[in-house]
Amino acid sequence: MKLKRFTVLCTALALTGAAVAPAVASEEGTHRLAESLREAIVAQNFKDVIDLTPPASGAALRSAGPREKYDASPAELMNRTRARVALAAGKPLHQTPNMDAAIIELDPVGRPKTVANVLLSPQYPNGVVVPVKHKGLSTDQVRYRWWDDDEWDANGGKGTRDVLAGRENAAIDFSSPYPASVLKLMVGFGVLRLADEGKVDLDADYVYQPNPVREACGGPSVKKIRQHFDEMITKSQNESTCALIKMIHDLNAWDQVNKTFVDLGMPTLMVTGTIPGNGGRWIGSNMSGLDTAKLLLLVNGGAGVLWTTDGGKQVTRNELSYSSRKFFQETLAGQGHNEMLSTPNWCGRDYPVQGLPQQVPARWIKPDGTVTVGDAVYDRDVRPCNAAAEVTFAHKTGWVDTTGSDAGIVKSFRGKDKRNYIVVVFCNLGTDYVDANRPADPPGVYPVLYTQKYAQLGKAIDDIMKNI
Repeated sequence: MKLKRFTVLCTALALTGAAVAPAVASEEGTHRLAESLREAIVAQNFKDVIDLTPPASGAALRSAGPREKYDASPAELMNRTRARVALAAGKPLHQTPNMDAAIIELDPVGRPKTVANVLLSPQYPNGVVVPVKHKGLSTDQVRYRWWDDDEWDANGGKGTRDVLAGRENAAIDFSSPYPASVLKLMVGFGVLRLADEGKVDLDADYVYQPNPVREACGGPSVKKIRQHFDEMITKSQNESTCALIKMIHDLNAWDQVNKTFVDLGMPTLMVTGTIPGNGGRWIGSNMSGLDTAKLLLLVNGGAGVLWTTDGGKQVTRNELSYSSRKFFQETLAGQGHNEMLSTPNWCGRDYPVQGLPQQVPARWIKPDGTVTVGDAVYDRDVRPCNAAAEVTFAHKTGWVDTTGSDAGIVKSFRGKDKRNYIVVVFCNLGTDYVDANRPADPPGVYPVLYTQKYAQLGKAIDDIMKNI
């Protein structure tokens, strides 16, 4: 009877959004989670990878300052992989990579229960636990720096430009890895805020007329805004992302979107410097693991107050409407690129190892069990892994030469060990970094993008959350 009453109460809270205080656990529980995360990260020995463009050979590529970074297409990735195998010019990584990893454990009605944030860098080779203020799910103890490949290579991992003003005396100094296509979460949030304000109709056509045309963004197109959104998230399609960024520029709304992140207590989230005429040039985007986890917490839509900003604003799921949150959740749950923290797209292969035990969404599975996501063709039958899956993972991945990123919401199936958490990992080990024992990719199929250490970390994190 008590269980039934609790279930009814949870359901009522979830539907009404009643003002319930965040269910943050004890300091001891939070410390235990953070220390477990730190140990899991260090155990992967991320320095033990091969750099395909080490500083000596990559200097010419990286001498002009921050470069444009977009997820490469399947064709580009396959061509690049063949060229790299032929060159075989890699060298062992010369220093510890930069990683920003965050977890928010959720209670049964989606409120934050425990939170952990760990940073790894040449300055913190054994990881450092970030002090997090539970009420705001925030920290003022990190001096975040903008990412720059040259500075990381030549400056011992230290950046020179501050992301946030007033952090000069913070205890931890850290260069935030470029988020790559996880930045599309910010674009999606901006689109849905504008939809909630009546400025955007998701079912209307958007006529994308880039000026000038930018190769990464593609040419003119006409699509429903809802379709652009889906392609941006589930297939990481750059053309649709450029279109939506341009659409927000058309409404002169980017300053408003960035200000909203600050007002909601997520100041490290920002999209700056994009080109109004075509939506390109994304290099001015920044995200911390902790603030990205909070954005996903809002999208997930727990009951009551999720966190309180330093200015006293109580943030609830109502920052997005029910319909917007539902659409965002469903789109993330339809992710086609399941290949970093989770690796079911490679089901049954010896490499990479299987990561977080996620189910592949049915929309991508062909009658023979293989997966095709746009032009990305995978050659493995994923049905055995789906049969053994324990969780759903509504997430967004990102990959460029110096970024591997994954951020999402994990929920276990009924009857499996209960997991309900948000996980975010940003790192500078992108497609330029491979494992020493990496086998060649089969011809004609989508190549493995990252070191399999990410999958090992995803499995380790899920094991932590299963036993917490």
